[in-house]
Amino acid sequence: MDATLNRRNFTRAAAIGLGSAACHILFAAPARKLKIGYTCITWGSFPGRVGAADTVEAALKDISSLGFWGFETFPELLEDLDSRDALKPLIERYDVPLISGYLVINVTDPSAAKDSLAKVIRLGKVIKKYSGSFGVIQVNSVKRDGYDFQANRANIISGLNDSAMALADLGLGAGLHQHTGTAIETKDEVYTVMNAVNKYVKFAPDVGQLQKGGADPVKVVKDFLPILAHMHLKDYKGWKLYSGYCPLGQGQVDIPAILDMVEAGSQPCDVMVELDPSKNPPQTPLETAQISKAYLEKLGCKFRT
Repeated sequence: MDATLNRRNFTRAAAIGLGSAACHILFAAPARKLKIGYTCITWGSFPGRVGAADTVEAALKDISSLGFWGFETFPELLEDLDSRDALKPLIERYDVPLISGYLVINVTDPSAAKDSLAKVIRLGKVIKKYSGSFGVIQVNSVKRDGYDFQANRANIISGLNDSAMALADLGLGAGLHQHTGTAIETKDEVYTVMNAVNKYVKFAPDVGQLQKGGADPVKVVKDFLPILAHMHLKDYKGWKLYSGYCPLGQGQVDIPAILDMVEAGSQPCDVMVELDPSKNPPQTPLETAQISKAYLEKLGCKFRT
C-alpha cells in the first residue's frame, strides 16, 4: 500500500473527524488585513471602581505585549488619567494607540437628556484628544421585567441621534452597541432602532451579547454590514465564568464567518476582542488574551511584532 496515499487519507480523515477548527491547524489560513484591538474590561477597567483607572496600565502592558493593534476603554478612565497627566506617558510607554471610547447615555429619562448629551461631548473631547476615532454608544440599563420599549422608542432614537451628531461634530464616528439588561437588548429592538436612527448612528455590536441574547450574530452582522463600523468580538458558551463568555474559539459564536464578512465589507470596521472579568477566574487576563490571539492567528490574523 502506498505510504504517501496513507498519509494523505489519514490527514483528510483527521480533519473531518476534528471539524473545522482542525482545518485551521492543518492548513494555514490566508492572511487577513484586519487589525484587531482589545478592550480593557478584562483587567477590571470600569468607571466607579476604586483604582479602576490604574488598571488601564496593566491592560495596556498586556495588550501591547501580545501585539494587538489598539485599545478601547471607558473615557471616564481616560479623563481621570488625563487629569493627572498620566495618560500620554502610558500610551507612549506601551506604544499602543487608543481606538475607541465606550460611552453610556441615558435615553429613558427625558429630564436627563441634556446632561447626558453634555457628558457625551465632554468625554468625546477626551477620546479625540488622544487620537481615538470612535465612540461606542450603549444606552442605559433598565429593569427588563415590565420594560416598555415602545413607550421609550422615540426618546431612544432621539438620544442616539443627538449623541452621534455631537460626536461627529468632534470628528468621531459613533455607533449603537446593544447590550443585555439595557433599553436595547433584543433583536427586534435592535432592528427597530437601527432602521429609524439618522445616518450618523452606525452599528457597533457585541457578537457575544447577540449570541447570549438568542440572536444569530452572523445574520445580524450580515444585515447591517453596510453600516457596521465597530465590533466587540466576543465568544459565548453559557458557563458560570466570565458572565457566560469565554476566550475566542471556545464558544458558540461563528467567529470565522463574522471575520469573513467584516473583511469583505464595503467600509472599514474596528474589531476589538473583549472578555468580561470574572470572580475566581481560571486564567489571568493575559492568559485569556493569549488564547484569543492564538485562535485569531489560526484564522489568518496578523499582529504587531
